[in-house]
Amino acid sequence: MKRRHFLSATAAFALIGTTCSPAFANTGNFEVTRTPAEWRARLSALQYRVMRREGTEAPFSSPYDKNYADGTYICRGCQLPLYSSSAKYDSGTGWPSFYQSLPGAIATKADNTLFTTRTEAHCRRCGSHLGHIFDDGPEPTGMRHCLNGVSLIFVAA
Repeated sequence: MKRRHFLSATAAFALIGTTCSPAFANTGNFEVTRTPAEWRARLSALQYRVMRREGTEAPFSSPYDKNYADGTYICRGCQLPLYSSSAKYDSGTGWPSFYQSLPGAIATKADNTLFTTRTEAHCRRCGSHLGHIFDDGPEPTGMRHCLNGVSLIFVAA
């Protein structure tokens, strides 16, 4: 098999896994719950795919990637404060990145797609998918919370 065919097939399987897998966000017991129809009425197609089906927005597509104003990033699904702008940094990945969340704001689970195990971050109140957490971030935590901007709303200080 030629390398480009292998890479194309791998990408296709990964896309199928992230768009067709049963979403954690739709199965948990959360303080804020809505039916899939209610979520679809509140969110754009991209927001729904990312937040409720654990998809990913395109890198460098979020205006929050380069936003460094003072304020708080809240969950688009339930308005829970998630991240302070003081913990935001430029990771160079094309997604808004933070080295820590606000206390008690997120829940995590293992994500076994893409032939590896990653840590997935969700809003602890409504279960909306936020992104992933990696251990290659800056001090003081050494963590990189790599988030989808469509899952967030920025509230200026």
